[in-house]
Amino acid sequence: MSDRIKYLLEESKLPKNWYNISADLPKPLSPVLHPGTLKPVGPDDLAPLFPMALIGQEVSQEREIAIPEPVREIYKQWRPSPLFRAKKLEKILDTTAKIYYKYEGVSPTGSHKPNTAVAQAFYNKEEGTKKITTETGAGQWGSSLAFACSIFKIELDVYMVKVSFEQKPYRKMLMETFGARCVASPSKETPTGNAILEKDPNSTGSLGIAISEAVEMAAQSDTTKYSLGSVLNHVLMHQTIVGNEAILQMEIANDYPDILVGCTGGGSNFAGLAFPFLGKKFREKKDIKVIACEPKSCPSLTKGKFTYDFGDTGNRTPLVKMHTLGSSFMPPSTHSGGLRYHGMAPLVSHLTDIGAIEAKAYGQKECFDAGVQFANAEGIVPAPEATHAVKGAIDAALECKKNGEKKTILFNLCGHGHFDMQAYGDYFNNKLSEDKYNEAEVNKALEMDPDFASKIHFFAQNAHLC
Repeated sequence: MSDRIKYLLEESKLPKNWYNISADLPKPLSPVLHPGTLKPVGPDDLAPLFPMALIGQEVSQEREIAIPEPVREIYKQWRPSPLFRAKKLEKILDTTAKIYYKYEGVSPTGSHKPNTAVAQAFYNKEEGTKKITTETGAGQWGSSLAFACSIFKIELDVYMVKVSFEQKPYRKMLMETFGARCVASPSKETPTGNAILEKDPNSTGSLGIAISEAVEMAAQSDTTKYSLGSVLNHVLMHQTIVGNEAILQMEIANDYPDILVGCTGGGSNFAGLAFPFLGKKFREKKDIKVIACEPKSCPSLTKGKFTYDFGDTGNRTPLVKMHTLGSSFMPPSTHSGGLRYHGMAPLVSHLTDIGAIEAKAYGQKECFDAGVQFANAEGIVPAPEATHAVKGAIDAALECKKNGEKKTILFNLCGHGHFDMQAYGDYFNNKLSEDKYNEAEVNKALEMDPDFASKIHFFAQNAHLC
């Protein structure tokens, strides 16, 4: 069999549904709380920000959600994405393991993000949305939503974290090519942006700040909605097209993963690959070890607190139970901009809490080491975010070698690094800083008014009575 798994199935056999892991959870997810009443939110609470179709998906307990035909037609431009056997990397590592990777860098914008961007733009168009606001870190989400909005003729404003806005100018240009407006965040366009800049005129920004700005702008118009590229249930569900394809492709390879690896920031690309396999584990008892790899500088799963918190810095969003470093936490300015988020998706956090997945944190230097090694073996330069998954997969393969285990490893290479070469330049010129985790800043960010905290705890424990 060639290194590239030939996934040339007729259209009738391509996945027609997204997978909703909520239907198979051994323990239900904690409810989302309204920040004013501290009671579980309802559809009307979310309607100002999202179209009703997406709100329905957010709370759905159905195992499968049909992918609309217009969305499937657009997917055909790059889906199915290829599955590769990394034989050259295996040889370099001299491992007893087999390594496969699902490559999402073949999409129009070079990452997994269009899988949900196209879906969200479609549902917004169906409900009459004229304009969407959003945030972006490294720019992969912003450029993907810009691509999707260009298809459906929806206006788009993107608030891009300032450090990435300055590090990755080509991402901004790509967004503008698709007709979007890209603004460095924090900006002077919103109350949150102005407040942050007043305290720190040189703020490098964060995804939490950019989310606040996008939410504030969306709330000003009935025909404007907000769109998020990760974290929320429906976003993670849209990404499961990746895992659904991978299951079919592994069948073609006559193989099945023992170990699954993905990088995690908000959780969308990790969930996209992992959730369908976890579903098979829950339903069919098909055992698999699932590893989430995150940056040491922003380690929400390995260092964060599993508690209720706001999804944004300005405290404009509902409260969700997740692993968090605190909504006001300002991550260091690393090159893995898409992973610089203070919290982890509630579903990923929940699965970590019940022991279904495990987490590992890596520094950016060791991840770039792995990315360069992978590029020289397989000919693909990974995005900085994706190097965390590469590092996790290499470590798993070396562990197999150490123990003499003939296991199969699968990881998601969520995007290419063609717009991130400045980061590689800094790596080669020894300009990458060591990852720093400031525990004191995290503890400060996690501080909450005692009375507010006690009310959250009460409603969380008694949500079933509401």
